[in-house]
Amino acid sequence: MGTTPTALLVHGAFADAGSWSGVIAELQDQGIPVVAPPNPLRGLAADAAYIAAQAAQIEGPVVLVGHSYGGAVISVAGTAENVVGLVYVAAYVPEEGESLGELQGRFPLSPLVSNLSEKTYPVDGEEPAVEVTIAADAYPGIFAADVPAAVTRVLAAAQRPLAASTFTETASAAAWRAKPSWALVAGADQAINPEVERFGARRAGATVVEIDGASHAVAVSRPKDVAALIRDAVRATT
Repeated sequence: MGTTPTALLVHGAFADAGSWSGVIAELQDQGIPVVAPPNPLRGLAADAAYIAAQAAQIEGPVVLVGHSYGGAVISVAGTAENVVGLVYVAAYVPEEGESLGELQGRFPLSPLVSNLSEKTYPVDGEEPAVEVTIAADAYPGIFAADVPAAVTRVLAAAQRPLAASTFTETASAAAWRAKPSWALVAGADQAINPEVERFGARRAGATVVEIDGASHAVAVSRPKDVAALIRDAVRATT
């Protein structure tokens, strides 16, 4: 028997590690080691370096799981030596040298793009930088249409902003070229056009599962389905 890989879950923008709670519970019930560190959301290179460092400090193999923007993060961080597989959940799957803006620009833009709210944050020794969140009134429909309203209100209030520069920063690596990948496409996603998810998964040669009617917050609304795909990846790489 091989060593069971640890599933390292990477959240995306406009969410935090708590969005994985249902998935974590499912994986723990199945005896799969799991951790869900915070994703800083300050820039692709910096975020990927942080996640790669987290993975490298785990003893044994790791399967990286990325939701949304977290997919771009694991595509770069997945070059860490002990990463043995990648799972994309309603996620971007960029090529080396490609930005998120370029990837999603191949397809009609989702409603997310016109419903972002901008603020600034301080950067040491530099001019303030711009970060974005989803406008509160648009959040339920764009991010979590299949999540109960009471839960969605909490998610909207707790959403974490993403550095705007992330949309133009290019990926320095595409770990899916050398490592096996799995992908879940959220069929009713209003944050990332599902065609973007399908294209990236197909280009990566990923094993794909599509859930009709699932919103971008599929890890919240369908934790059993998300955990099942992660379990498949863990078993295949054990």
